[in-house]
Amino acid sequence: MSAITRFYRGEFYFDFMSRRKIWYLISGTLLAICVVSMLVRGFSLGIDFKGGAVFQFPANGHSIEDARDVLRDNGINADEAVVQQLETSKQLRVQTEELTEPQTAAITNAVAEDFGVKSEDIAVSTVGASWGETITNKAIQGLVIFLVLVMIYLTIRFEWKMAVAAMAALIHDLVVTLGIYSLVGFEVTPSTIIAILAILGFSLYDTVVVFDRVRENTAGIATSSRRTYAEATNDSLNETLIRSLNTSFIALIPVGSLLFVGAGLLGAGTLRDLALAQFVGIASGAYSSLFFAAPLLVDLKRSEQQVKALDARVNRARASAARVAAAAEAEPALAGASPGAAYAVGGLGDSEGAAAGEREPAPAGASPRRPAARPGQPAGRGRAAPRRGGGHGRPGGRKRR
Repeated sequence: MSAITRFYRGEFYFDFMSRRKIWYLISGTLLAICVVSMLVRGFSLGIDFKGGAVFQFPANGHSIEDARDVLRDNGINADEAVVQQLETSKQLRVQTEELTEPQTAAITNAVAEDFGVKSEDIAVSTVGASWGETITNKAIQGLVIFLVLVMIYLTIRFEWKMAVAAMAALIHDLVVTLGIYSLVGFEVTPSTIIAILAILGFSLYDTVVVFDRVRENTAGIATSSRRTYAEATNDSLNETLIRSLNTSFIALIPVGSLLFVGAGLLGAGTLRDLALAQFVGIASGAYSSLFFAAPLLVDLKRSEQQVKALDARVNRARASAARVAAAAEAEPALAGASPGAAYAVGGLGDSEGAAAGEREPAPAGASPRRPAARPGQPAGRGRAAPRRGGGHGRPGGRKRR
């Protein structure tokens, strides 16, 4: 039977808890890279967040550099503008800083003249900086309210330590997703915020499924002596492992199609902002619920007196069982040992055990010999006392007449 078959049949058992320091190291390294990228590189904010103007028009055989020349001719900083060529529609998309109405009209007329297109074929969108700042603040407020409500729900549904572990995993997924956005330089748009909220819900769902099984397996465990809290949590992870991976894999297939086929091969740029956040968030959520949230919960629970007492009781029970097993293994060896070994085990002294061991075994069918009389013991007990003279009847060999 192959390893994959055993894995999907639930016959595979993985020890998550004993390797939790490795998972912490992996998560810490990934989070550090993402935080440094966000602080150093920052984000490529879309027009909806920083304000500006967007012009989209047919290329008509012109290149991106031709569009930058139009901006320079009208006094616009072309180096800070974002110019993209949309392969599917053969159009150019130009995003600039915030412009005045005369500047917007001048660029529109210049594009119509230099590119040979009609004015009505040029789509112009302008967003003020104040409106973009308002959208940013609302997005942050919505995220904070979402996290607070989730924390309250998990505290009521489970316990506060499970809520803390779930929130840590949620923040882990959020930082990883934003860090990947910063590393690849994708533009942050309202679609990105929607995707982030969606993947936070997915990550929360996966963590809740794991914690619900942990709660079932640890109910009443404080009075047991069979397994520790960490072992019960590890069993819960293995019981939900296939479900978590299957759910994540099925969700990643369509999202990966949007990202790699729709945005990558077909050039649908509007899909990549949504698809990248969902792809990274789903993958990170599957990892954090198994390798980050559950180990963190075990470390938080280990400070409780009940869990400490449970671990000590389980260790004592296993040590006692090991001693019993060792004694049971020694019994077959004693069954085939010499009589001297049996006497020694039975509590005889070293000299007596050795003497007993030196005796030759009785012939087959003969009656067993009586043990020799101990010092101070009457001759009638144990071995029979020898008679003087060696004859029968009276002492000295005389016969009664």
